[in-house]
Amino acid sequence: MKRTPINVNPQDFPIEIRKYIIKDKIYDSSCSKAAKVYFIDIESGYYLKRSEKGSLEREALMTNYFGKIGLGAKVVTYISNEYDWLLTERVFGEDLIHAKALSDPCRLAEFTGKLLRKLHDRDYSDCPIQNRLSEVLEYAENSMKNGSFSCEFHLPEKYRPASLEEAWSFVEENKHLLKADTLIHGDYCLPNVMAENLNFTGFIDLGNSGVSDRHFDIFWGAWTLQFNLHTDEYTNIFFDAYGRDRIDFKALKTVAYIECFT
Repeated sequence: MKRTPINVNPQDFPIEIRKYIIKDKIYDSSCSKAAKVYFIDIESGYYLKRSEKGSLEREALMTNYFGKIGLGAKVVTYISNEYDWLLTERVFGEDLIHAKALSDPCRLAEFTGKLLRKLHDRDYSDCPIQNRLSEVLEYAENSMKNGSFSCEFHLPEKYRPASLEEAWSFVEENKHLLKADTLIHGDYCLPNVMAENLNFTGFIDLGNSGVSDRHFDIFWGAWTLQFNLHTDEYTNIFFDAYGRDRIDFKALKTVAYIECFT
């Protein structure tokens, strides 16, 4: 994760957070325009995320859950005023787009496949979001009705549907294959997995997690390897490590098309 030293005014932060805002200890660690992320280099380290009001409520809820089950950061506080603020303890290690992780792609693909299967095999009865799948399907349907559809980022050219209509027809015919029966990350990409020498330390960016269909994580797990390694050479290693016995490739294609609407 990048960390760029910055100067900030403590008065720009909620009063509950100001004690953490110490000169020469604040770094910009943002990776998208959707949210501002600060790394605070005190004690064992903290991350502070700021985004639009109401946008981090779900992430705070699920980060707290993953932290309690030992799979993510501990939440220090969540504040919603003019903005949303989420302060968490640091998860040690580096994300999996670190050069060392990418330097051994076979090992990386095997690691991410096995890690994902381990997550998916967990009991989910105490998860606070029990049907993320229905939310995703509703959002995708609304996007379809509004004509919002894009597959260029999600799918290699050879896998792209010819049109919105073709994609949605396939989804309608096959969405019955999807089940809300698995605890998923919801954005299972290399930057959202933390590890030390490929020893897992925690998940981050959990705003899309909850109980849903496993194929959403499987899709993004395969996608992120292709995107970050610039080849699909390691996809089969990922599938084998996860376990092909739990992969329905028609369900996986259905998820791929749904993601073009979300």
